[in-house]
Amino acid sequence: MADSSVRSTLSMWRPLRAPIFRNLLIADVVSDVGTFMQSVGAAWLMISLSAGPIYVALIQTASALPFFIFALPAGAIGDIVDRRRLILYTETWMLAVAIAVAVLTITGWISPLLLLILTFALSSGDAFETPTWRAVLPEVVPKEDLPAASALNGIEFNFARAVGPGLAGFIVAAAGVGTAFLLNAASFIGVIAVIARWKRLVPRRTSPPETVWGGTIAGLRYIRYSPAIRRLLLRTGFVIFFATALTALLPLIARDVKNSPITFGILLGCFGFGAVVGAVLMQRARARWSAEIVVSVGVAIYGLATLAASTVRVFPALCGATFVGGSAWVMFISLVNVLVLNYSPDWVRARVLSISTLVVQGSVAAGSAVWGTVAAHFGLRAALLWAGAGTIATTALALFLRLPDATVDVTAWNHWPLPGLDGNALPAGYDSGPVLVTAEYEVPPENVREFLKAIRRYGRIRRRDGASRWGIFHDLEHVGRYVETFIVSSWAEHVRQHERMTRADRELEERLQRYSRGSPTVRHLLSVAQDE
Repeated sequence: MADSSVRSTLSMWRPLRAPIFRNLLIADVVSDVGTFMQSVGAAWLMISLSAGPIYVALIQTASALPFFIFALPAGAIGDIVDRRRLILYTETWMLAVAIAVAVLTITGWISPLLLLILTFALSSGDAFETPTWRAVLPEVVPKEDLPAASALNGIEFNFARAVGPGLAGFIVAAAGVGTAFLLNAASFIGVIAVIARWKRLVPRRTSPPETVWGGTIAGLRYIRYSPAIRRLLLRTGFVIFFATALTALLPLIARDVKNSPITFGILLGCFGFGAVVGAVLMQRARARWSAEIVVSVGVAIYGLATLAASTVRVFPALCGATFVGGSAWVMFISLVNVLVLNYSPDWVRARVLSISTLVVQGSVAAGSAVWGTVAAHFGLRAALLWAGAGTIATTALALFLRLPDATVDVTAWNHWPLPGLDGNALPAGYDSGPVLVTAEYEVPPENVREFLKAIRRYGRIRRRDGASRWGIFHDLEHVGRYVETFIVSSWAEHVRQHERMTRADRELEERLQRYSRGSPTVRHLLSVAQDE
């Protein structure tokens, strides 16, 4: 047992052997500390400018709104363009905006409205970068190191959350808000330097590039016809809706203990340092138990920590409750992030992550509003009790929304033979379409039932990868013949459809081959324009 613990601890730090991951992690912790300093400084500056409560509240809105507006197109862009360049552009944009905020603040030209506009601009860069930033993780560490790398990212973020706000308060008090803004601007330089030196291997693609609109639709379609990802996101949304009460109401908890921002900062720091410890413990837990058990136990413990925070008002005990809550939270969120990555092929990874971000942000926003309203009408203790009980109750979702298998292989498996055509052989090049594809199968009578079950599952894959319509038909003139049909919007989209098959789909295709005789006869039919 001791040897297993040692191996788990060693594997926890193994991703640091990859220089690019190690350098990105170091640069990111500096950047995240700067981001938390920026948030604290902006809120304090708005108060210093004698702005009303609406302006103060709108700071949070200006920070969160870009993630809702730009998440979907940001995901599509992250899959279409070179991810390294996109990160460079967004980091440079955020550096420029941060410098503008600092200069305007130091020179006294800043105003409440201008601060809101610049906060929105700064957060917009982050919103465009976030899906792509998360999507590059499988490119910088091996697949077997993804859980550890995700846990290290959780440690990094929570360390920044524990250190950043307190450091910002000290700097604002000692040197002014403008200095905090300047330090945030400087924090982007490290990330830019690391990304600029990264020699990324750009995947080769033979299909035409997607448009942003078409890519966004393809991402939504992929989620719609991927049951494993849908279950994962639905369960995540339910858990976060209840779990967000603890962090959302933490300022009120701190006020009840001692009306001081230092109390809030210490409790927030305990949550962050608890997440650091939880990330280490998660590796040992994963060496013994399945992801389902670790996630369910982590959620239950988090719910118990919320219940404890509802009744305990002794400061050391509250620190312990938030510490345990942080440890349990990182076990849940890190494993969820890894599963989302494992089920996201490279061609759609940033889009899946952007939709995941929407689910998380939406659940946080809805949960915070609901539990804040409950606390206002029924009291803080009641809100935390109900939220804690609800969090524990979500463990029952394991009966209906089980976590998917973490070992799925979503690497590309492009094995379909395309007809010998190119863009010049089509009336309008790759934009020609729609395209009707048919596949004729000869099925023995004894295999019909199993064949139909398999082909209907296969139809979901066709739609997931690009088909707008799909059907299976029985040829009445040939008893054993079944014809599969599906429509794709253009020849370019059908070419992409070939590249989107994964090795995880191979088993289902082999089942179809077992239930039918020989290979199917495939035909491609192009829609004829009305003026032809």
